[in-house]
Amino acid sequence: MKKKTVLDILDMMKKGEKITMLTAYDFVMASILDEAGTDMLLVGDTMGMVVLGNPNTLAVTLEDSIRHTQAVARGVKQAMVIGDLPFGTFQVSAEEAVRNSIKLVQIGNAEAIKLEGGSERSAAIKGILDAGIPVMGHLGLTPQSFHKFGGFKVQGKTKEAAQFLLEEAKQLEESGIFSLVLEAIPWQVAKEITEALSVPTIGIGAGPHCDGQVLVTYDMLGYFDFKAKFVKRYLDLKGQILKAVQEYNREVRENIFPDLSYSYD
Repeated sequence: MKKKTVLDILDMMKKGEKITMLTAYDFVMASILDEAGTDMLLVGDTMGMVVLGNPNTLAVTLEDSIRHTQAVARGVKQAMVIGDLPFGTFQVSAEEAVRNSIKLVQIGNAEAIKLEGGSERSAAIKGILDAGIPVMGHLGLTPQSFHKFGGFKVQGKTKEAAQFLLEEAKQLEESGIFSLVLEAIPWQVAKEITEALSVPTIGIGAGPHCDGQVLVTYDMLGYFDFKAKFVKRYLDLKGQILKAVQEYNREVRENIFPDLSYSYD
């Protein structure tokens, strides 16, 4: 099975083929998502919330990202693995952004990195590219900046804000990104940005006109009671797990499991 690369992702966009991306944080889930034919796996800093139980993504460290990216990379045969640069690992200087990106690739086995922000990241992006590492951009609701936005709110809702996002997207493309995540923006704005760029856009809460889509895997599988507007639940995994564990607990307490068929003679 051929491993997907940046060139494959760009070629999919040129052919009009929709690109799929999901988040992964561990070996087992990564291997399942990979076997299902997912094009890209993002080891997102959302791990801070859905794996580590924090209220936001800000507490995720570079070491966290490296460790989880290593696990995901071990489970993948064909999907492209994207490592997420956590908060504080790329904002201080372009040099630090390059240094941390190299670690995420060299130690974490990522094949590209994602970072949040617009034109203010241009120097960092160019430095990372000079180090031979592909870069995925991220605009709209960028969770690491949720304090600045006053919470997890839809971005680009006014004409001025939409124009700003479009200009920032063009700046990121000029900086050399190979793709751009658009999160929680009106579908009309995402459509305009997608049509203006020659690199693929990956939407999450950005409507149907992006070149690809990404969801947090735990959200689309129904791990949590909360569901954002843009999330489609493809499975109620929490309900199924609850039922299975409740049955296990009952059988152990009633001395039904294990019987002799599950025992060594």
